[in-house]
Amino acid sequence: MARPTTTDGEPAHAPRGEGRLRRAWCAAHKPAAGVPRWARRVACAVPLVVLPSGIWRLGVLFTEDKRGGAIEDWAMNGYIVFLTLFSEVLAFAAVGLVARWGEVVPRWVPWLRGRRPTAAAVVPAAIGATILTLVFTVIAIVTTVTQSKTDGDPLPADFPSRAGGWETIYFYAAYVPLVLWGPMLGILTYAYWRRRGSVTTGPLLPPTAGNTT
Repeated sequence: MARPTTTDGEPAHAPRGEGRLRRAWCAAHKPAAGVPRWARRVACAVPLVVLPSGIWRLGVLFTEDKRGGAIEDWAMNGYIVFLTLFSEVLAFAAVGLVARWGEVVPRWVPWLRGRRPTAAAVVPAAIGATILTLVFTVIAIVTTVTQSKTDGDPLPADFPSRAGGWETIYFYAAYVPLVLWGPMLGILTYAYWRRRGSVTTGPLLPPTAGNTT
């Protein structure tokens, strides 16, 4: 016996909020035409690569002494939460390089609706991939190997990577995945550019009745 459904295809007994959340999730992750499976997997993995460092960072909220008391706790807590959320938003932007919403300007944008913003997506993504690779891949590896800051001074004795024991293991487990963020974004950006390079910039949305000739 078929399960009763609503006009949107959701089970009739499903909570309305749950149905909206599911539709939003599907819309955000629905791949665009021509996107290979490997690209979808890489794009969905980017937020997961960034997540461990965010969890580690949020743990600082529960420490008694932050930055040696140089910054007020409320200011440091706000900065930590903002940085964690902002990092995840940036990481999720990688999904736009494989999803429909990242390839077609929405209908509500005047003059540009229905067009493919190839350059507007490729240029910021390429710059971001370069910066992320430089910071989290190149500089992070160098500072980890040399155990020194970018200015050459040694890391403080209480730095997590020098604390020893489980604290150091947890720190590396949380931050080592960030080494992949820049290269993964770069690969997705190149694939996006190649895929969109053979497509015109004309509108993709079907013409309305008033515009049909």
